[in-house]
Amino acid sequence: MRNFWSLAVLGFAIAWVNNFLIPDVWAFQSQPAAESVVSRQTEGQGADVVPELTGERENGEVTNKQTVSSFPSIFWDFNNLPEISYSQLLEVLARRPDSNNPKRETAAQPEEIARFEKVVQYAKRQNLHDRSIGEIVQAIADNFRGKPYAAGLLDESGEEKLIVTLNKFDCVLFVETVLAIARGVAVQDYDYQNFVTRIEEQRYLNGKMNGYCSRLHYFSDWINDNQKRQTVENITAELGGVPMNKTLNFMSQHRSSYPQMVKDEATYQCIVSQEADLAKTTVNYIPTNRIKSVYSQLKPGDIVAVATDVKGLDVTHTGLVYRSADGNIGLIHASPAGEVTVAYDLHRYIRRVESAIGIVVARAKTPN
Repeated sequence: MRNFWSLAVLGFAIAWVNNFLIPDVWAFQSQPAAESVVSRQTEGQGADVVPELTGERENGEVTNKQTVSSFPSIFWDFNNLPEISYSQLLEVLARRPDSNNPKRETAAQPEEIARFEKVVQYAKRQNLHDRSIGEIVQAIADNFRGKPYAAGLLDESGEEKLIVTLNKFDCVLFVETVLAIARGVAVQDYDYQNFVTRIEEQRYLNGKMNGYCSRLHYFSDWINDNQKRQTVENITAELGGVPMNKTLNFMSQHRSSYPQMVKDEATYQCIVSQEADLAKTTVNYIPTNRIKSVYSQLKPGDIVAVATDVKGLDVTHTGLVYRSADGNIGLIHASPAGEVTVAYDLHRYIRRVESAIGIVVARAKTPN
């Protein structure tokens, strides 16, 4: 009986530790297709609020529903307890998350991690780390061609979660994912958890997730915040960009479209405050009729955002410069038309986008 209770206590202790160390990074896995057109009008990511404006209808805007993977059970089978010594148990119980360490463990499905490893192995075979950061970005982006477009991935959960997926994207999630992988490849860091950390650093104000308001909803804010941390550089003005001269307040002016702001006054006021801070900065863009004139200055992997004349909004779509084998400048992006694809000519693509007035351009910086 004494041995039984010793095993019972040991089992509960290990189970508690196992559960205690599971944090809040979630990953999506595919479910059977649900054929319904998804409207992005209510999505919180400012750059993607109105994707219907992209004007692409190549494959139809049909998406699949996603479900969030469940956490492992905390209950263990006492008959299958692993062998562990008392000293080892004490060592396990002594483990505590380091509050100064931004890394987060992930509950990603094995197939999700396998997708990451597949891209990593490609990067190693091609010696991508020897290339410029922009060339790495384009090469990594190429690996995701044909992956499905999915709207609203970051807002599936009622509370803010660090969503990471390599199997489906909206346009901003595509840019973030490719950039995070490329930055790791550039310094030969192929660790999945470090990749997840880079996603968090790029997506949230000051690089830390702290609720819905900490997400960089306006893409101009995304560029500004990432530029502070030397992740990217806004080169729009350098390319001859002109001021947009508009107030960015689309989210606060459409509060009813954002459930997180409808139910929480503090979140709403936080967004209003962020919009006020944005008003202190100048947002430049390159008018559509000048895009071709800057082709020679664009590099593979440059981040391109589609500037819009929609009141209160800065951009409606994002992607990456894609230099074809013949030297032409195109755009690789997660298209609302259905999948990650390449628009052969950037200028021609922007001309087709409804309400587009030009582009904003940022360039990835080589990580230290």
